[in-house]
Amino acid sequence: MEIKTIQTAKAPQAIGPYSQAVVAGNMVFTAGQIPLDPETMELVGGNDVAAQTERVLENVKAILEAAGASLQSVVKTTVFLADMNDFAAMNAVYARYFGDHRPARSTVQAAGLPKNVKVEIDTIAIIG
Repeated sequence: MEIKTIQTAKAPQAIGPYSQAVVAGNMVFTAGQIPLDPETMELVGGNDVAAQTERVLENVKAILEAAGASLQSVVKTTVFLADMNDFAAMNAVYARYFGDHRPARSTVQAAGLPKNVKVEIDTIAIIG
């Protein structure tokens, strides 16, 4: 099976030796996204987990679209939070982005996230 890498300027460039996403068959697997502005590569949202979650999901959305998928074709997400006390604020933004679509989800508190952000999200979606 061919594995194809996805790269879009509409999401932050990888800050390490990984791809924004890979496609295998009809599945797309996004790398964990943090709240980086794709144009400036600067963190956005300050200490506001809701603002950070919005930027993260915009990044995820752009990568999925570049791969031929969408938020509505996501089957699984993993949400990493620096502090589980931020769950409600993150979840409110997450619910707005996914609407009635309810992919499977794991949410875990991480001891540390890249660049000390409050939230990181990765997804698995179906293309087509």
